[in-house]
Amino acid sequence: LVKNKADVNAQGGQFGNALYAAAYQENLDIVKFLVGNKADVSAQGGIFGNALQAAVYRGNLEIAKFLLENKADVNAQGGLYGNALQTAAYQGNLEIAKFLVENKADVNAQRGRFGNALQAAARQGNLDIIKFLVENKADVNAQGGRFGNPLQAAAYQGNLEVAKLLVENEADVNAQGTFGSALDAAAIHGNLDIVKFLVEEKNVDVNAPQGIHETSLQAAACYGHLHIVKYL
Repeated sequence: LVKNKADVNAQGGQFGNALYAAAYQENLDIVKFLVGNKADVSAQGGIFGNALQAAVYRGNLEIAKFLLENKADVNAQGGLYGNALQTAAYQGNLEIAKFLVENKADVNAQRGRFGNALQAAARQGNLDIIKFLVENKADVNAQGGRFGNPLQAAAYQGNLEVAKLLVENEADVNAQGTFGSALDAAAIHGNLDIVKFLVEEKNVDVNAPQGIHETSLQAAACYGHLHIVKYL
C-alpha cells in the first residue's frame, strides 16, 4: 500500500490513523516501518488521542520508547485520558509512568476523564503510582476531572489507604469537587470507613454544606445507606 502511494498520515476511522492502529495492536515492526515512511508520531486521532497514548494504554513500553526516541510529544493532549501519563496512572503501570516522567512528562498536566494523573491513580487505587507522583510533586489538591480532586476520587471509590496517603500529603479534606466534599462522596457511595476517618480523625464537620445534597446526611439518605445515616 505504501509502495503504491497510500497516505501514511490519512485520518479517519476507529483508530484515527495507521500509526495509532499499529501502536494499539502492539506491532512494533509496523510502527517502525510507518515512522520510517514519515508517519507523524504526534498525529491526533482515535479514542486515546495519539499513538503514544495507545501504546501506553496497552502497556507496551518498547513502542512507547521508540515513539519518544522519534520525537513524539510526551505531553501531547487529547483522547480519553488526556495524556500518556494519565493513561499509565489509570492502568496502574508504574514502569511506564516512571519512564514518562523521566522523559519530562508533566505530572500536573490537566485534561482527560480524570483531570490529572493523580486523580486517575486515586480512582483506580494504584497506591504505588500515587506515591511516585506525590514524590515527583504532583499537586494533591489539583482540581478538575470526573471527581473534582484526587481525595474525592478515593472517597467515592472507598479506598481508605489511598485517602489516608493523600491526607498525609496535605490533601484538603474540605476541598469541594463534583460531589461536594470527600465526606459527601463517601456518604453517597456508602463508604463508612472513609466517613469515620474524615469525621473522627480529621474533624470534618458533618453538618457543613456538601454540594447538591446540601449535607452528607441527606446524601446518604438519598442513596439508601442506612449504616451511614445511623453513624452521622
